[in-house]
Amino acid sequence: MTAETIKRSSRGRTPTGQPNPIDVHVGNRIRLRRTLLGLSQEKLASLLGLTFQQVQKYERGMNRVGASRLWDIGKVLEVPVGFFYEDMDDSVASQSPRMFSIPDAEPLNLAEDSEKFDLDPMHRQETIELVKAYYKIPNRKAAKHMFDLIIAMSKSTYNKDEE
Repeated sequence: MTAETIKRSSRGRTPTGQPNPIDVHVGNRIRLRRTLLGLSQEKLASLLGLTFQQVQKYERGMNRVGASRLWDIGKVLEVPVGFFYEDMDDSVASQSPRMFSIPDAEPLNLAEDSEKFDLDPMHRQETIELVKAYYKIPNRKAAKHMFDLIIAMSKSTYNKDEE
């Protein structure tokens, strides 16, 4: 394969110039984790030594996140780098810059058994609000009791007809 046969997309964008769906997915995961921790874009930017506008661009997928920056974001948000790629739909994963650059590239087979985005409770507003409310409880002992109660209730068996 020669350099002439490889069509390069501009800065990893799609051929139409739109942000790459993988970059958008990573940005959504950054926003999800930031929100779960109750951090503003300004606070995250401050912790990373960036402007909040740069964080906005990362979260929207308008700017790509480099490997070293993603490492820093993971450390600040207390998640492994792999977190930012979890729950990626196969249709998104198949739109990597490689797929636009190499004419006959075969999509990579993702070994992960992924659920639909809408069914994942980690993407529901209810989950985000629950986690935020939990961390706002000033009495940490009471919060721990609430946590234990929820865990116990989730493990209990009940008759669904009684709901």
